[in-house]
Amino acid sequence: MGKVNPYAALKFKEFRIFVILRFALVFAWAMQFIVIEWEIYSLTKDPLSLGLIGLMEVIPAVSLSLFAGHFVDQLEKRNLFAVCITAFLCISFGLFLLTWPIITEHLTHSWHIGLIYGLVFCGGITRAFFGPTIFSLFSQLIPREFYENAATWSSSAWQMGSMLGPALGGLFIVWIGVHWSMLIIAGFALTSLILLFQIKRKPILNTKKGEPIVKSLKEGLNFVFTNKLVLGTISLDMFAVLFGGAVALLPVFAQDILKVGSTGFGILRAAPAVGSFLTMMVVAYFPLNKNAGKKLLWAIFGFGVCIIIFGLSEIFWISLVALFFSGVTDGVSVVIRQTILQLKTPDAMRGRVASVNSMFVGSSNELGAFESGVTAKLMGTVTAVVFGGMMTLGIVGATAILSPPLRKLDIKRDLID
Repeated sequence: MGKVNPYAALKFKEFRIFVILRFALVFAWAMQFIVIEWEIYSLTKDPLSLGLIGLMEVIPAVSLSLFAGHFVDQLEKRNLFAVCITAFLCISFGLFLLTWPIITEHLTHSWHIGLIYGLVFCGGITRAFFGPTIFSLFSQLIPREFYENAATWSSSAWQMGSMLGPALGGLFIVWIGVHWSMLIIAGFALTSLILLFQIKRKPILNTKKGEPIVKSLKEGLNFVFTNKLVLGTISLDMFAVLFGGAVALLPVFAQDILKVGSTGFGILRAAPAVGSFLTMMVVAYFPLNKNAGKKLLWAIFGFGVCIIIFGLSEIFWISLVALFFSGVTDGVSVVIRQTILQLKTPDAMRGRVASVNSMFVGSSNELGAFESGVTAKLMGTVTAVVFGGMMTLGIVGATAILSPPLRKLDIKRDLID
């Protein structure tokens, strides 16, 4: 057996550019989300308002996701990605204006909050196209035999952005305030747009260009729901993230339970991404091919345990360690899931399959945020987080019993060969 080259995918120039711009985008998006969370909770002091942030984004993201997948498969991916980034840049600049005292002093409290929610809603529209476009472009930058290694690096860029965005976001709130933090976010969006144009336009691989939208959507849904491995992977992640969305309540923990302020909030928010990123660096050297299904199930089980420990903790360092290991376990599951989807999805259907994945999995973060906000309002913050962790454990157990193909999955044997 040959020696594994952990940097194999990075020898392709366009893929290296893709990894860098993906980091810039995720950094900006993650930083923007926590800055908005901090601003909204500071204005309302209501945990339900944090859940509403997720709801405002997930409504358009879910509603438009399938249609977005259809158009992604019909259009050239590089230029479509440019449109998505431009829209994100406009939203970030709009939030910059809405956090400017010169403007906010002329707005009523309700109008101020309402306009922020409105831009978050527009972000959800943009995100409906982001996921399928990135997924489809990824496959055109790298040969198939490098998909697993490329998925590790792409996910690592995502996790590094998720790690540094919240951490620096919390610090920037302290150093320069919410308003100027939003300008930094817009700057990263602009940087990613400039980088994108160093990637050449790509051919449209869908041979059914101009296909009626209803027929196209039906074909995409039929593929996902008849492929037990893809469906099981998507479903497991969706429910685990939905009920394990403790990070949505971090402003409450940081301000009212752990009492660590915005700096501690940024550190807590970054802890899962730190764990996940470090895990992916290890995975680049030690791939997860063998017994991948069992590793995926155990990883998500461990994630649920970490969420329960976090919810019960009133000590900062214990909470930090629990969130760190929730990221470690999530890092394992991300690499396995992305590899499965890339290898099992036909080129002509990548946009539609990714849109279904975004609709059920990508949006589960925001639905999880809403679920956490509602349960925190009804049960109390701590009880809501512990309840979510216990539900995650139950879902993993049920999946292990009901989905033998996923439990027995071996990536190299079952997918590559």
